[in-house]
Amino acid sequence: MRYPTSQRMQQLPKQFFAGLVAQVNARMQAGHDVINLGQGNPDQPTPSHIVEALREAALDPSTHRYPPFTGLPELKAAVAAFYAREYGVSLNPDTEVAVLFGGKTGLVELSEIYLNPGDVALVPSPGYPDYWSGIALAGGRMEKMPLLPDNAYLPDLSAIPASVRGAAKLMFLNYPNNPTGATATSTFFEDVVRFADQHGVLVIHDFAYGAIGFDGVKPPSFLQTPGAKAIGVEIYTMSKTFNMAGWRIAFLVGNEEVVRAVNQFQDHYYVSLFAAVQRAAIAALTGPQQCVTDLVRMYERRRDAFVGALREHGVVCPSPGGSFFVWMPVPQGFSATTFAEFLLTEANVAVAPGVGFGEHGEGYVRVGLLTTEDRLREAALRIAGAVRVHS
Repeated sequence: MRYPTSQRMQQLPKQFFAGLVAQVNARMQAGHDVINLGQGNPDQPTPSHIVEALREAALDPSTHRYPPFTGLPELKAAVAAFYAREYGVSLNPDTEVAVLFGGKTGLVELSEIYLNPGDVALVPSPGYPDYWSGIALAGGRMEKMPLLPDNAYLPDLSAIPASVRGAAKLMFLNYPNNPTGATATSTFFEDVVRFADQHGVLVIHDFAYGAIGFDGVKPPSFLQTPGAKAIGVEIYTMSKTFNMAGWRIAFLVGNEEVVRAVNQFQDHYYVSLFAAVQRAAIAALTGPQQCVTDLVRMYERRRDAFVGALREHGVVCPSPGGSFFVWMPVPQGFSATTFAEFLLTEANVAVAPGVGFGEHGEGYVRVGLLTTEDRLREAALRIAGAVRVHS
């Protein structure tokens, strides 16, 4: 018996990176020493005080039942305290904070909540592919905002056609940026607020890498911008700042109308998030933050080790201002895909082709700084050697 899937299922974008993972695994199974820099999976353990908070909460029988559907009030209070401490942003925990079942889930949900078939969403190109997934599920239409080096990988809002401005309902942004590693300025966010207010666009700022800024610069929250809460929301995941990847907990903050809609939508998808995980998140947000400081310093050392080794061996590569990614230009004669394949077969280094993040990612590969400094230097040496032999 054959059971055809719905049109929306058939419209979902293909998972570009599934093929990359298969290639890397096949190479490793063949006995090659592959340095895998192609994925965005944090390699450090969750800090011990967070794990201990989970353990204690899991042993508490009061957590062995459904918590409130919209999340523990004490978690939402912790989120508000975190934003006040880190960004000087005042949030009402009851009306301006929604608990999410992971940041990716929230990003997909928002398109389903706000887009009707044919509605327009503005997305960065290159950008996180799961923006596309939610838009496809909603039957919406994407309009790409190119992120180009000439504009510091910020979208040029003035270049968006008038017809698109008038039709757009959502705008997705992400700084520090995946995949380019670029950071946003306060001036840019001010321009975004003006644009959104003028054209009735809901701004969704994906702040997944919010803690990871380099060279003494703390990445700004979009909500620090005057007027931002009136036209937008920000999504913050625990996975990057606190190495809680796979714990599936994040939060959305900002516009209270959007918070209400998200809570209503999630009532139909989920019951509630395990209270022990929520208590661990409270420990992360309110506990000692030295672990975050140490993590950012580690990523900065890794960045300097990798980019520095490339430059020492004649490979020009810009240094990112944030995130844990390097956006590396492809040498002449290669496309993004052929260069990634070349590095895997000739250097046993796995990277992600830029076109996997949209057509404006052509000409680049994304390198994840998710292994030790020694392995990153080794990867840089392998890359430089392979490029030198080819040229």
